[in-house]
Amino acid sequence: MPSCAQTERPAQGKLTWYTSLAEAQKVSNSAKKPIFAFFTGSDWCGWCQKLHHDVLDKQSFIDWAKKNVILLELDYPRRKQLSPELQQQNGELQQVFKVQGYPTVWIFNLTDDPATKKKNISAFGSLGYPQGAEAGKEEVKFLKDANAVLASKPQ
Repeated sequence: MPSCAQTERPAQGKLTWYTSLAEAQKVSNSAKKPIFAFFTGSDWCGWCQKLHHDVLDKQSFIDWAKKNVILLELDYPRRKQLSPELQQQNGELQQVFKVQGYPTVWIFNLTDDPATKKKNISAFGSLGYPQGAEAGKEEVKFLKDANAVLASKPQ
């Protein structure tokens, strides 16, 4: 199972998008930054592609992400095949976060409980496509909303 995915999108080449939750957790805990989990249907979801174009591919998002979060892409493609391990991981996370539509973003911390051998999720909150944003400035509203989610970090 690949631990890290670099997408073909040009601006994203500047960012590391993990596909493995375990790898993202390791980097997140080491860097002391929360995980930014992007639930997407990369090869069929028009709103997901629009979020990439209008927000995730913009330099302001790239700068913000490098400073604030560890990126995790959880893909639910229709035309490309994911490994069975990745399909299982993504399906389980979709259920845990009760994701019903795409794109959905959850920001959270993830720790291991040594006593129970289970993972503890401390969710900050979720985001979607920035509704009501000024055309051409979607990333401004998205980053404002993302900063509000980060500010609501659970204690």
